[in-house]
Amino acid sequence: MQEEVYQVKLENIFEGPMDLLVHLIKKHEMDIYDIPIAMITDQYLEYLQWMKSMNIDVAGDFIVMAATLTQIKSKMLLPIHEDEDDQEDPRLEIARPLAEYLQMKAAAERLAERNLLGEDIFARNPDQEELLAGRQDEVLKLGLFELIEAFQQILEKISPDDKVRIAADSISVKNRISQLVDIFESRESVTFEELFPAGAVKSEVIVTFLAILEMVRLSLVRIVQHVQTGVIRLFYL
Repeated sequence: MQEEVYQVKLENIFEGPMDLLVHLIKKHEMDIYDIPIAMITDQYLEYLQWMKSMNIDVAGDFIVMAATLTQIKSKMLLPIHEDEDDQEDPRLEIARPLAEYLQMKAAAERLAERNLLGEDIFARNPDQEELLAGRQDEVLKLGLFELIEAFQQILEKISPDDKVRIAADSISVKNRISQLVDIFESRESVTFEELFPAGAVKSEVIVTFLAILEMVRLSLVRIVQHVQTGVIRLFYL
């Protein structure tokens, strides 16, 4: 039976290439004006390769950023001559737009926290986000790249002898979404690891992850991480 390929489109769903850079920089606690470009480039390319292997469609912006990082990495490898001491650091080519991006993102987050004009005219029922805001435990909204790292930890627990094969006779992403909806409707929230039962084969684990990504795209779930414990929890919206 011909193998079915389910592809998740990344564009206009999750973060973009700048967010991936921010994630890598924060992860290693780097100064954006002193980025170890070789390491960041290698890790960036590893992320793209992993997303492609998972049938996650990588938007063109990610490819452009990969080319830019590779070009900067090449410039950094070139020898510096004595008469070029005042030459501009090639890393500024990415550091400047990265700094501007962080400023705009911070401004957008501050604006999002403000009340919209006329928002309180119509009564509305509290959603899961408001319920989360009322909790005493501090949580953070989880991004795609943090979710990818959590999923990679799930995959590491599976035997390396287990081959990846998502065939037509296996459970589909659509069916898995239906199963997840049934779980969410019976419970207030579910931890990320609970959605990957012990003993599941790699193909089932991957289908579950793709189903979660699709539910995020459809705004069916909200994913947060507890600040103290690091536990990732999904809420049905």
